Amino acid sequence: MADRERKRAERRKRKERGIHRQRELEERRAQMAARSEERNRAAREALEPLEAGERPRVVTAGAVISTIVSAVFLGSAAIAVLTDIKVDGSEPSVFYLLAFAGVTGAMAWGMWRARYWAVLGFQTFLVLIIVTGALGLVVAGTIPQAIGTALLVGGAGTLFYFMVKAMARIQMPERVPRD
Repeated sequence: MADRERKRAERRKRKERGIHRQRELEERRAQMAARSEERNRAAREALEPLEAGERPRVVTAGAVISTIVSAVFLGSAAIAVLTDIKVDGSEPSVFYLLAFAGVTGAMAWGMWRARYWAVLGFQTFLVLIIVTGALGLVVAGTIPQAIGTALLVGGAGTLFYFMVKAMARIQMPERVPRD
């Protein structure tokens, strides 16, 4: 009988240690969350909201890049319509070229007007460039190709990094609830 009692006492101690450990972890998480929220609050207070008509430089750069991309795709669509050009043995789809030109053009217009949705869309575009470029580095056949791809990934990553703070300054407008 003493062995059974001893095992029960050990199980009870383990359970109590587990409860105390969980409480300690919960307290530590709460302290960490409070410190993190304090840092976030300080960072939000340090941001200066945009003045009327103001646009961060990085957003202006993104608008210019988006305009150039849109113009290139519009030109590609015009060339595809006017010529018999073939890419990998088939004609390019004018619809897709025009659709992409329209999306990037809308993004350029939105970023020129410092709209949150446009900057968010451009950041999505940058993430796709970063991911495909990083995957392209794996299969790069030559050194110049690898250097060019690395520069593309680095440039897109830098632009993405600086756009995060610009997005915080633009701040998404609050929704007005319907009555």
